[in-house]
Amino acid sequence: MTDAALTPTPNDCDLPRIRAEFETFNDAIDYAAQSKKGLNFHDMRGQLERVYPFSEMREDALVMARRLIASGIGKEDRVALIAETGPDFAALFCACVYVGAWPVPLPLPTTFGGKESYIDQLAVQLQSSDPKVLIYPEEIAEMAAAAAAKQGCKGESWQDFAERDAPECELPKADAEDICYLQYSSGSTRFPTGVAVTHRALLHNLYGHSTSMQLGKNERCVSWLPWYHDMGLVGCFLSLIANQVSGDYLKPDAFARRPLAWLDVISRNKGSTLSYSPTFGYDICARRISSQSHVADRFDLSRWRVAGNGADMIRPDVMQNFVNAFSDAGFKASAFTPSYGLAEAVLAVTVMPPGEGIRVELVEEERLSGTPRDISRPARYRAIVNCGKTLPDMEVEIRGPEDNGDGHARGDHQIGKVWCRGPSVMHSYFRNKEATEDCLVDGWLDTGDMGYMADGYLFIVGRAKDMIIINGKNHWPQDIEWAVEQLPGFNHGDIAAFSVETDNGEEAPAVLVHCRVSDPVERVKLREQIADKVRSVTGMSCVVELVPPRTLPRTSSGKLSRAKAKKLYLSGEIVPLKLAA
Repeated sequence: MTDAALTPTPNDCDLPRIRAEFETFNDAIDYAAQSKKGLNFHDMRGQLERVYPFSEMREDALVMARRLIASGIGKEDRVALIAETGPDFAALFCACVYVGAWPVPLPLPTTFGGKESYIDQLAVQLQSSDPKVLIYPEEIAEMAAAAAAKQGCKGESWQDFAERDAPECELPKADAEDICYLQYSSGSTRFPTGVAVTHRALLHNLYGHSTSMQLGKNERCVSWLPWYHDMGLVGCFLSLIANQVSGDYLKPDAFARRPLAWLDVISRNKGSTLSYSPTFGYDICARRISSQSHVADRFDLSRWRVAGNGADMIRPDVMQNFVNAFSDAGFKASAFTPSYGLAEAVLAVTVMPPGEGIRVELVEEERLSGTPRDISRPARYRAIVNCGKTLPDMEVEIRGPEDNGDGHARGDHQIGKVWCRGPSVMHSYFRNKEATEDCLVDGWLDTGDMGYMADGYLFIVGRAKDMIIINGKNHWPQDIEWAVEQLPGFNHGDIAAFSVETDNGEEAPAVLVHCRVSDPVERVKLREQIADKVRSVTGMSCVVELVPPRTLPRTSSGKLSRAKAKKLYLSGEIVPLKLAA
């Protein structure tokens, strides 16, 4: 069916909007199905190829729920689902919820280095979640089946599952305190740990998020974010159901190949008001358009009200480049909506009030790292982005290392560990009591992030476990990476910084850098240039290793994994490029 023959689901209908105020997510699905709204799936070029109203999704989900029960799946069983953006996953996720089983969204192979790497990663997550079955797209049957066999669970394609009988049966009743699904966190610190999310926590977060964004009557969401990551799954799929919002989707690999198709879809669907991305998504689009003209002729971004930004450190220079590139197409800088959250709190903890845009504070690097300033050197500053105010009924405190659990919060502009508490905080890490007790203390969640509060707003500095400590002085890897990115030819994500032990037994900063230079002599010059740049930031010599492009490991959500990069480098699995003698 061609794009011209399809009519997307509407932005508005007669059904009164309810902002996620349901007892269970089952109730949210049932209510959304009474509207004419739904999900709309687009191809690589942004052309509409499948319209999927919530009513049809619910019908499919109920049939699939009966299939699951007939297959022996019951309450609290785990069902692993490869989270391909499309109707199959959407209906199966809802089917699991109807059955009381826990859907476990798992990644596609696009973010991993190769076939064997993907199989190994998938098998680890399957071992952690211990599902009764893994259901996957036919296209990756070989890899998915191999991972399932490695773990010992059953594997089945969407197509094979659809052939199963679906006899009539009674569905169990859900309770607000039941686990709704398992969400795997991004993997940079406690991987693999499945976050157990209850219906109550999910709906609280969806209500708080929609209220903080001032969700209105005729909103429409556009997304390319993967459904195995919390921002894509919760913010751009489950939220649309619970808040009755129509959505338009590109698959993540379609965005990777044609990023500007994202903005084409926003422009084509005139009611598109909501869309989210980590910093790198805005960065890619701004870079792609820089060589083109007539932006206003191709795009209309004037109705984009909430341009959400989160899931990684927010970089104001990238946001400004995006504004510069697309202001002629009607994009407003005030649309940027920074936020802070994590899977352990369902999705969002803080959200910038709509219309306030990107607000930054310049903070001395010595204050950020907690080390005395060297008065012989000029002061250096880093722009720290305001990540907004807490969701309703959520609390945030900043604590020092000595404050764990005793409730002594630090004052405004005092940097420390970010803790949060409220109905959105996770139930537990699945079957991992030690990890749960490590981060949950008297209802408070240790996020593992560093930041500070100011006038009720949260500012995020970085991850505590990424801190590089050398000779008693603290360095943030983001500062080192950002410095190298300012050199010509480097993109965000090309650099990983961490500490290593040198031959003389001392710690030194190490920098792995994607290198696209083939001449060994030029590589030597590049390495020296990088070393000089890092020395200007840290004041010390560093280890610089040039590595092939696409070498640095990513988490399932696409973030750079410094811990894994360090491990692979020290084990010899990341092999540096040869330089001229």
